[in-house]
Amino acid sequence: MASQNTCSYYHEDVAALDLDHLTPLIPQDWALKAIHMASEWVEQQFAAYVGGRSLVPAPPELDPETMLACGQMAFVLAEAYQHPIKLDIDLIRYNEALAKRESGLNDAHEEALLAKFPPTERILLDRPSVVIDAGYRIILWYLPGALNWSLQRDMYVATIGMGDLLKKSITHGHTSIRNASNWRTHQSNFYPAGEPGLIPGCINISPCWFQQGHERYGQPPLNPDEGFMPEVSSSLKSDMNISVITDMQRPGLVASAALRVMHPQLYQASIVTQVQLGHWAATQGLHQMSRMLQHWASVYTGAAVMCNRQSPNHRDPKCPPEGLDILTCTGGYDRTVMQLTNLGIDLVYNPGVMVSYSGRLVRHGVRRA
Repeated sequence: MASQNTCSYYHEDVAALDLDHLTPLIPQDWALKAIHMASEWVEQQFAAYVGGRSLVPAPPELDPETMLACGQMAFVLAEAYQHPIKLDIDLIRYNEALAKRESGLNDAHEEALLAKFPPTERILLDRPSVVIDAGYRIILWYLPGALNWSLQRDMYVATIGMGDLLKKSITHGHTSIRNASNWRTHQSNFYPAGEPGLIPGCINISPCWFQQGHERYGQPPLNPDEGFMPEVSSSLKSDMNISVITDMQRPGLVASAALRVMHPQLYQASIVTQVQLGHWAATQGLHQMSRMLQHWASVYTGAAVMCNRQSPNHRDPKCPPEGLDILTCTGGYDRTVMQLTNLGIDLVYNPGVMVSYSGRLVRHGVRRA
């Protein structure tokens, strides 16, 4: 266990980062505007809890349910931050040992990595915590109880509304656990739904999706034929596209607020990227993309929805090592464990939890206990 002052420099860096300049960049009629306002309040509450200061009143624009959900998130973030756990692994050196497109599905290769970077002990986490590496970098936020009942209800209702899309996502036929392209949607990895209205499946949702193999980096060019080819994901091209987004708005808002605390640099870059994409889409006359971005309530430009899926131990190679994925869950189940094999950590992964780490650096899987 690390002492509280081991990661105090991180809190100082968060406080020193000025995000006020983002406010005038965001169009007034975008959902991102409310996200930024709520995120600022969550950050203020988090700082008050950690610093032992008086809490800040909520912005009057926040409805009561959103205010309560954000308040719960700020409290659990602070609880985690004040309970750091230090590991001996140096994730910069570890990242240098990984291949560019590391899938985490090759068990022999993963065993070789474990031999080179062995965990010193096995840890089971069931309380809010942050995990820091040998360089005192926060590499994991574990937030059980971060999602209050209203957020879990919203997620449940949204998943029911995606039933047709989830059903169509399931693939069949021969598969291999080493085939990174199809295990995520193969029928063998899904349990039958035990709750009314839920349909197993896995879909990706994005207002500006890059087709596989067409990813580009840098500023969008004026001419989209020059190689910049985002488009609205197929899951948002149906007649119910706006309802899919609006059903996810409160959970997306709260997850975005958590990111502002956990990784303010990524939060800032994500805001700027979305605003630039919105301007580009409007310039190109891409009205559907512009409309989706206007209602999109997350600083992330994509979300994956998985219903009743078990996940073998794997990595997410498209997540940058310096980035953070956010994972949340809801439902009526319990006794589920998330394994972080290269860190030597198991997480109690019950409804209402939020977990955040780089999916490239942390090999992870979910199973029933």
